[in-house]
Amino acid sequence: MINSQRKQFVESRILHKVSMPSQYLGGERNAIVKDHRTLKGKICLAFPDAYTIGMSHHGLQVLYSLMNRRDDWVAERAFCPWQDMEAQLREHNVPLYSLETFTAVSDFDVFGISLQYEVSSPNVLTMLDLAGIPLHAAERTMADPLVLAGGPCCQNPEPMADFIDMFVTGDGEPALPLICDMWLQLREQARAEGFAEGDAGVRQRADALQKIAAELPFAYVPRFYEPEYKEGRVVALNRTRNDVPETIEPSVIRDLEGIPLPTRPIVPYVECVHDRIAIEIMRGCPWQCRFCQSTVIKRPLRIRSVDTIINAAMESYRNTGFNEISILSLSSSDYPHFEELVKRLHEVFRPLGVNISVPSLRVNETLRTLPALIGSERRGSLTLAPEVARDDMREQIRKKIKNEDLFAGCRNAFENGFDSVKLYFMCGLPGERPVDLDGIVDMAEHIAGIGKEVKGRYVRVTASVSNFVPKSHTPYQWNGMQRREYFQWAHKYLWSRRKIRSINIKCHDIDTSLLEGVLSRGDRRTGKAIELAWQRGARMDGWTEHMDAQRWWDAIADAGIDIDQQVHTQYGLTDKLPWDHVNVKYGRTFLEKEQSRSLTQLEAMADAK
Repeated sequence: MINSQRKQFVESRILHKVSMPSQYLGGERNAIVKDHRTLKGKICLAFPDAYTIGMSHHGLQVLYSLMNRRDDWVAERAFCPWQDMEAQLREHNVPLYSLETFTAVSDFDVFGISLQYEVSSPNVLTMLDLAGIPLHAAERTMADPLVLAGGPCCQNPEPMADFIDMFVTGDGEPALPLICDMWLQLREQARAEGFAEGDAGVRQRADALQKIAAELPFAYVPRFYEPEYKEGRVVALNRTRNDVPETIEPSVIRDLEGIPLPTRPIVPYVECVHDRIAIEIMRGCPWQCRFCQSTVIKRPLRIRSVDTIINAAMESYRNTGFNEISILSLSSSDYPHFEELVKRLHEVFRPLGVNISVPSLRVNETLRTLPALIGSERRGSLTLAPEVARDDMREQIRKKIKNEDLFAGCRNAFENGFDSVKLYFMCGLPGERPVDLDGIVDMAEHIAGIGKEVKGRYVRVTASVSNFVPKSHTPYQWNGMQRREYFQWAHKYLWSRRKIRSINIKCHDIDTSLLEGVLSRGDRRTGKAIELAWQRGARMDGWTEHMDAQRWWDAIADAGIDIDQQVHTQYGLTDKLPWDHVNVKYGRTFLEKEQSRSLTQLEAMADAK
């Protein structure tokens, strides 16, 4: 049931005035259109970034497929429009609409938002405002959709708590249908009684939200929790009613094999960041790197069978025609049947001219033979994430890899036709020393030298250096982030050490990293800064060309946020953290032990120096 009038208006009056108009048009291959009159519920899945980013996100395709398998529900999509499209929508008073049917987002029962990157937070406000949904959760009534959020940023939901009705932590597949069904039932009851308005409407909505929060342990409704502050920091999060849980537990899939893969993914009209089939082979990670939030929040480790993966890949290929398949996980080479899987994928898809991509490779013994295993006619760059270059620092961050495996893997890659290597490192880790920065350049130079031995010339080696942000629910959550001056010095130091022209050292933008620190480590007061930045024009800040750092620093200052205290100051192990009410597997006790072990190792490193 397409809103033909709105669709025609957008096509005739708006799209010729904006760049890449097809991203606002819908109608892609495998997009699903249902007659709303035959359905019980409608959810609009929102990705608060550009279409080209959102359509590359595997999780969106998973939830889209999950909800559309049901006969009584439909899932449609909406993305954050670029500024030119936003201006046109506002000028012509056209609400944010779904791509499938041009239905106004405000007409859906649920508005489900994927929170993947903290710096994109203002885009959520843009979408809510364009949809005509009140920005603040406290102002909504039952006439408004449930504003539901999931994704990694929900591990610290407080900065966005003013704008989101309900956060879901953990796996979305078991949680989303339960929440949607409960909300729909409560909304229909309210509709039958009559949607109340004003304060009565707010209370009616609060009562409905309470019923879900009381029954589902992974549903966090911020309005029922009031932060208490002392000396500028959170010291408690007090419940405003006793019938909601004190802590939030993650939603967990026990059997990943039982969750169908999306085998009819939508094929975009426009080139996206990832134009390929994505197959998730396992969820979770067998390792416990101290810096990594994903390995904590995605526990336990769950795998899919080789047959399930092969069958899903073939069905997806038939339904899309993509010429590349990417196998996804946090550490693909740790999949227990990895060699069998890659060999079978090549047996099936190489005759079809389909390339197999294996990102997220861990440096281990498997890497020594991997290049020959994954080699194809389209050889290019081998991507690895050593994170740090020295063994003692690896011990400190619990990244248990060996340089000899990394170098052997690179040699094998060059011998099998690969012509470049990309390495991911972090800068600003606890206890980092100049010798650790030296190691980054030395490792890149050594790999370039291996390439020269094999190919007769230095190969291209790119060292991509990110600025470390201590994230919630990791053993480093108590550590302060390094300051701007340190990152400026470290970046200059790395660039000064480069001697071989084929080596490229790319350092992440410092302002963006510091902002990520503010937004990921903040408490509920951070929402005021997000709203101020949005009001002053913050849009698409995840894109370098649209990032205005000074606008953010002004908004943060005007919101009264002490950056030094929130981002750079060390927490004590007994201090209350803004995200303590969100539980993860193993819990805070495990993280405290790991933090203590880390401090012991740092002392040993300092003594050795």
